Amino acid sequence: MPMIRVEMFAGRTPEMKRALAQELTDAFTRVTGVSADSVSLVFTDVDKGDWAQAGRLYSDPASD
Repeated sequence: MPMIRVEMFAGRTPEMKRALAQELTDAFTRVTGVSADSVSLVFTDVDKGDWAQAGRLYSDPASD
């Protein structure tokens, strides 16, 4: 059973997640040949204060 994990900033609507789930499932089944019923997805909403890149939290003000 394939599992697709998606981590992204919080704030996406259920409609956006539903559309993304369908698109990812369609792509996975097209490429791998497995049935859509076997594909699972889990969405993890991450607060910007819990995600960093290059030593800077995404919640930090932008520096110029």
